[in-house]
Amino acid sequence: MFAAAALALLVTLALALVRGALGPTVFDRAQAGNTIGTVAMLLLAVLGFLGGRPEFLDLAITYGLLNVIGTIAVLKYFRHGDLGDAGDATDAAAREGPAR
Repeated sequence: MFAAAALALLVTLALALVRGALGPTVFDRAQAGNTIGTVAMLLLAVLGFLGGRPEFLDLAITYGLLNVIGTIAVLKYFRHGDLGDAGDATDAAAREGPAR
């Protein structure tokens, strides 16, 4: 059963790679990258159970969390051109408008 799941995940991974290579926009490619990360996480968990080492599930969950954070950072970078500027208090007050 786990072997069939691993095979299905490898097919899904190949399809996501094709979508990433042929995506017309950067956001399509980012979505394909996120899909590849998610499938890799699932594949890591399934292969851990296939090999009799279910503790790989912890690694897969950690990888999934890093995948989500990385995808958000990449999308923010492509949308705004940077990952943010800390600024200072006067910049924040100027953006909020006059005090009431």
